[in-house]
Parts: sequence; C-alpha cells; structure tokens
Amino acid sequence: MQNKLQELTDKLYNEGLSKGKQEAEELKAKALREADKIVSKAKDDAAAIVAKAEKEAEEIITRADNDVKMASNQAISAVRQQVEKMVVTKTITPVVQDAMTDTKLIKSVITTIAGAFNAANPDSVALEIILPQSMKSELEDFLKKEINGTLCKGLEVKYVKGISHGFKIGPKDGGYMISFTDDDFNAMISGYLRPATRRILFGE
Repeated sequence: MQNKLQELTDKLYNEGLSKGKQEAEELKAKALREADKIVSKAKDDAAAIVAKAEKEAEEIITRADNDVKMASNQAISAVRQQVEKMVVTKTITPVVQDAMTDTKLIKSVITTIAGAFNAANPDSVALEIILPQSMKSELEDFLKKEINGTLCKGLEVKYVKGISHGFKIGPKDGGYMISFTDDDFNAMISGYLRPATRRILFGE
C-alpha cells in the first residue's frame, strides 16, 4: 500500500513537473516570438527613420548646392558686368569728353541743328539752348552773332552747372529738348560697345 501511494505521488509529481516544464517552454517560446516581433519592428522603425533622415539630408544638400550655384552665377554675372562697364567707360569717356569740350565741334553741331529746326519752316523757330557754365565765355558771342537772328529768332541761352559737357537744344516753347551731353553719348556708344567688349573679354 505504501508503495502504491509512493508511486502515485511520484507520478503526480512527475506529471506536474512535466506539465510545468511544457508550460514554461511554451511561455519561453511565446516570449521569444514577442521579442523577435519587437526587435523586428524596432529595426524596421529605425530603418525608416534613417531612410527619412537620409532623404531629408539629401534634399537639404541639393537645395544648398542649388543655392550656392545660383549665388555663384549671380556673383560671376555681377562681376562680369562691372568689368564690362569699367572697360567700356574707361574706353569711351575720355574720347567723348574731349569731343564735348571741343569748341569748334560744338559750334558746328549747334549750327547744323539750329539750321535743321528752321529748314522746313517759313517762319523762324525760336530756340532754347542749355550749355555748361564753363563754356559761356567761349560760346556767348558765337551764339549771339552766328545763331540768333541768322538761323533763328528769339534764341534763349541758359548756362547751367548741371551739365558738365555737351548741350541741350529744342524749340523754346515746344515742350521738349534734344540732348547732346556726354552722358547721352556715353550711353549710346556703350550700347554698341558692350556686346563687342563681352565677346572680347568672355568669349560670348
């Protein structure tokens, strides 16, 4: 009897132990599966974060690269324009200023223009001429004797400090003036010289 009781006790113990081990193994396997899922999800999340960060970094680098290229192109263009302007200005300014201070040339141009204003008019057109203050002594007598009363009647001459070289001329009450100052000639000649200068300097 004692032996049977012992056997029954051992059997119950062994069955309980076996069942406990099985349940423990199942819990362990389940825990491992859950852990694998967590690790896998963490890896996927980390990979997604890294991919997003890399994409954003590439976009930032691309934008920065484009901004740098644009700024560089603008800077190069500005420098080239300054060089072009400097070369053209250095080339034409002395020539134009020399021409605009040539009293003989100024007299000839004024005579031609005054005559052109009145060439097709049976009645003489009164003219207004604006000249540099610095040329008053050289041109005053000429304008009174050669232009006023000869090529036009009622000539009005103004000498101003606002014009350094050249002159402006137009009908006295016509509401417009034709400008022949050094600035006008510089601008006009620059327009012709700039393309040629650009080709010489930059091969364009």
